[in-house]
Parts: sequence; C-alpha cells; structure tokens
Amino acid sequence: QVQLVESGGGLVQPGGSLRLSCAASGSISRISTMGWYRQAPGKQRELVARIFSGGSTDYADSVKGRFTISRDNAKNTVYLQMNNLKPEDTAVYYCDMVITTMNMNLFDSWGQGTQVTVSS
Repeated sequence: QVQLVESGGGLVQPGGSLRLSCAASGSISRISTMGWYRQAPGKQRELVARIFSGGSTDYADSVKGRFTISRDNAKNTVYLQMNNLKPEDTAVYYCDMVITTMNMNLFDSWGQGTQVTVSS
C-alpha cells in the first residue's frame, strides 16, 4: 500500500486563500482519480473536488468558482487552491487517491486530514 501526506491547512480570515497539497509515496504504478473531501463537526464527509486521469474535474456546487483542483503526475501530488474562503468552508480536508501499485493491486488511499479554519 501507499501513504498520503497532506499539507497547507491552517487558520485564515474570510476572503483569504489557502493551497492544500497531498503527496503519495510508496510502490506506485499509476494514479487514476485524485480528490479532496471535507468533514465538518456533526456533518457527513462530502466531496469537494476530484480530478480524473484524463483531466476532467468535478466540484461541489458550494465551491465552484472559488476552488481549483490540479495534479502533478510526476510528483504523485494533487493540489487544491482555495480562494475567497468562507466560514462555511471550515472542516477537516482529506485527500483521496485511487492508486495501482507496482504489483498491480488497486487501493483507494486516504490521507489523515488537515484542518482548515476560516474565521476572523
């Protein structure tokens, strides 16, 4: 299996920006889907954005026009650029990747989460 490490979370004022990164390491052959999810206290985990191997993207309606997901396949890394942040964006953000290992096993791998807090 592989490990995913997230970075870039923190405290930001409303209207500010953050850029999250998630890098995968291990015996990786290829990564198909990369995505970001978030979970606020008392709420279910929800999809924020995902990007497929062909470059197609999906966004939650609540973040369209504000967030941008991208990937760097050479670095096994997915990014989430978050602009015009709102208090409602406060949550723990989780990275998810669908990964095929060198021995051709398929894994749905998750990071441990990074806290994003939007408050004045």
